[in-house]
Amino acid sequence: MITYRKMTPDDVEAVHVIELATFPTPWTLDSFHYEMRENQYAQYLVAEDETGIVGFCGMWLVIDAAQITNVAVVDRMRGQKIGEALMREAMHIAREANMDVMSLEVRVTNVVAQNLYRKLGFQDGGIRKGYYTDNGEDALVMWVNLNE
Repeated sequence: MITYRKMTPDDVEAVHVIELATFPTPWTLDSFHYEMRENQYAQYLVAEDETGIVGFCGMWLVIDAAQITNVAVVDRMRGQKIGEALMREAMHIAREANMDVMSLEVRVTNVVAQNLYRKLGFQDGGIRKGYYTDNGEDALVMWVNLNE
């Protein structure tokens, strides 16, 4: 059974392992420690089962907008709607914090993630040219109005 909860500083190392396995240009361990201890705008969630943390979602809540920073699920658990559940919970938290909109960037080639975001009501907002530093790939900016 998968449970979802707020991330704590004790979760940083497990989350970082998932980050390293998921992204070509992963955040550093220090970045996650900063997010947990010093970034007043950061909110992170984890998904866990009996083996430990199997996914996470991070966002920044600034003024009236939520920005998704990263979402990842361990490879062996993909396709089980964990990412969707993490995003739905993040959207719930953002609404509770009176955020009006939520946005994110996703690789233009990551059609699976784009389809998930569209399922959750996200719309295409534009392109950030050369956004990803590992290969210069463009990012699709997506957003959703949280008040609808």
